[in-house]
Amino acid sequence: MNFSTFNAVQTNTSQQVPANQPLSLRQDQVFHGTIKQLYPNQMAEVQVGNQKLMAKLEVPLKLGDAHFFQVTATNPQTELKVITGPMSQSMTSGQQISQLLETMNLPKSNEMQQVLSHFMKAQLPLAKEQLLVAESWMKNLPAGVDKNSALQALQRMVELKMPFTNTVFQALTQGIKTDGMSANLANLAQLLANHSGGNEAIKSSLLQQIDQLAKPLNNETGGILLARATQNLMDNNSPIASKLQTLTVLKEAGILPQNATLQNWQTVNQQGSQQSVNQVQTTATPLFKEAGQMLQQLGQTSPEQIKPMLEQVRVWINNESLLSSTQKQQLQQLLTRFEQIPASKQAVEALVNQLRQQLTNAYSENVTPRLFMQNDQGLTAKDQLFTLLKPDANLPVADQLLRNLVKVSADSPQPVMQSALTQAEGQVQAAVDSRAMEQAIKTVLKGLGVSYEATLANKAGDIQAIAQQIKPQLLALLQDVQTPAAIKDASEMVMARLNGMQLTSGENGHQHQLVMQVPLNFFGKKMDATLQWNGRMKEDGKIDANFARILFYLNMETLQQTVIDMQVQNRVVTINIYNDMPNLDSVATSLKGTLKSGLLEKDYTLSGLFIKPFAKHEEKTVTKLSNQQEDEQGGVDIRV
Repeated sequence: MNFSTFNAVQTNTSQQVPANQPLSLRQDQVFHGTIKQLYPNQMAEVQVGNQKLMAKLEVPLKLGDAHFFQVTATNPQTELKVITGPMSQSMTSGQQISQLLETMNLPKSNEMQQVLSHFMKAQLPLAKEQLLVAESWMKNLPAGVDKNSALQALQRMVELKMPFTNTVFQALTQGIKTDGMSANLANLAQLLANHSGGNEAIKSSLLQQIDQLAKPLNNETGGILLARATQNLMDNNSPIASKLQTLTVLKEAGILPQNATLQNWQTVNQQGSQQSVNQVQTTATPLFKEAGQMLQQLGQTSPEQIKPMLEQVRVWINNESLLSSTQKQQLQQLLTRFEQIPASKQAVEALVNQLRQQLTNAYSENVTPRLFMQNDQGLTAKDQLFTLLKPDANLPVADQLLRNLVKVSADSPQPVMQSALTQAEGQVQAAVDSRAMEQAIKTVLKGLGVSYEATLANKAGDIQAIAQQIKPQLLALLQDVQTPAAIKDASEMVMARLNGMQLTSGENGHQHQLVMQVPLNFFGKKMDATLQWNGRMKEDGKIDANFARILFYLNMETLQQTVIDMQVQNRVVTINIYNDMPNLDSVATSLKGTLKSGLLEKDYTLSGLFIKPFAKHEEKTVTKLSNQQEDEQGGVDIRV
C-alpha cells in the first residue's frame, strides 16, 4: 500500500470560507448559482453553495432557476450576466458542463471538463483565464502528482485567494506529498556535482549543505571526537607523538589556531574582548550561560569584586545539569580553597586556570554518556566543552567547526584517526533515542531553511549562518540566469516542496494545521517523514497541547510505508500504527514500556496502542479522520 500524498486529510482540514462571510467575487469570474429571491430593479438574491449574495441581473430571471453566471461588475454593486439557460434538475452535470463550454467557447478537453466539474461541485467561482491556465497545468502534471491532488490544489488556491501562478500550484501539489523529498535532494546534488556553469561558489556551498543533511548527527560525532582529543591532550601519560597528532587535527579543523602548542592550547583562544563580556552581563539570564563566558568574566573581575562574583559562580555550578554531583563537589571545593587565601590578580588567574582545567576534563568525560542531554540553557556537554576552547564562537560556528573535525578525521591518512572516527560514530549510533530524533529533525529543518522568511522578518539568528541554508541558496540559483536548465528544474522541484510546507500549513479560527516534510538519513538508512499536526489555539495564541491529532507518514527502508495516527484528548494519547509487515506486533509489545514512560515524562498518558494492516483501515484512518478508535479483527490491540 503506497500513501504518496496526504491529500484526503488535507482536504478535510483545509481552510474553508465561513458561511457567514460575504462571498468575494471579482470581475469575469464564473460560478454556478440559484435564484432564491427576486426584487425590484432586477435585483436578486443568488445562492452559491452555502452562501448568498445580492446582485443586479442583466435580464429578468425566474425564481428557483439555476444558471451559470459571469460577474460583469463589482462596483458600486455586483452585476451578473447569465451565460447558460436554466438548468433543470433532470440535467446531468455533464450536460451542464457541455452547455457552459459551448457558451464560453472553452476547449472541450478532458482536463477542462474535470476542472469545471470539480469547481461546480465545490460551488466556487473561477475566471475564464483561470480555467484556461488550470487546463494547461492539468495537461502537464509532473511525475508523481495525480489529477485529484491537482484539483484539490486548484481549489485551495481559489478558496484562500492565493496568487493563481504556476509557482503556487507546484508548491501545493508538491507540498502534500509524503515521499520523494530525499530523492529530490539526491537528484539535485548529483546535478550540482556533474554540471558545469552558473555560480560555482553557490553550487559548491549548496552541495555541501545537502551532504550535511544526510548526516544530521555529525555534530554529535564531532563532539565525541573533540572530547577524545581534549582528554588525550590533558593525559600526562599520553605519548608526545599522539598529542602532537591530535593538536594538528584540531588546527586543521579550525578549532585551535595555528600558533597553538602543547603548552598553551587551553588558553590560546581566551583573548575575549571586554565588549563581549559586558554583553553577557546585560543580556544573559542567568548571568552566565556558557562555561567559556563564565571564565572570561571571572578572569576580568578585580580582586576587590571577586567575592560576589564567586557566589554567582557557585550558583552556576549548582544549576549546571551537565555536571555530575562529584564534579560539582570538586569545583565547589576549589572555590572554597581560593576563599581561604588573600585575593590578588595572580590568585584570580590561577583560579580561572584551575577551573578551566577541571571543567574541560568534566565536560569531555560527560560528552558521550550525556550526548543528547541539554541543560536549562539548551546547551549540551559538547557545546560547553567547545566554549571553553573557543569562548567567542557562536553555536552555528561551533557546529560548522565540529563538522570540519569529522571531515578532517575522515580524510586523515592516519589509521588512529580513522579508528577514532569509527568508534565515535558507533557511540553516537548506540546513544540514539527520542532526544536524538528530535535533534536530527531540528537540524534537518534548520538546514532546509523552512523558517527562512520568518527568521529574516524577525531579524533573529546569524545572517551568515542563515545564508548557508538550502532555501536561500536555491533562491540565488534560480535568480541566476547562468544556472543550467537541468539544475534550475531540480532546484524548482525542491523549492516547491519547501514552499508547499508553508502553503499547506495554516489556521482557521482556533484550528491550526502544521505540515512538515523531513528527509532523514540515519547511518546509511534513508527515510522520508511527513508530519501533519491538527489542533487548536488557546486564547493567548499558543498551541493547546492538551488536544491534537497528529499523523506521521513514514517511508522507511525496512518497515516501508507506515502511517501513525496519534490522537490526544485531554493529554490522553491513543495511537494507531498502520503497516503491512507481519509480526510487527511483537516488536511493538517490547517497546510499549519505553513509549509509556516517555509520554509520562511529558505529562501524557498512553491509553492504547493499535497495530493494524492498511487493507482494512486506510480509508478510516486517512480519509475520515475519525476520533473514534475501532477494534477490528486482524489488528493487534495493546491497552495500557
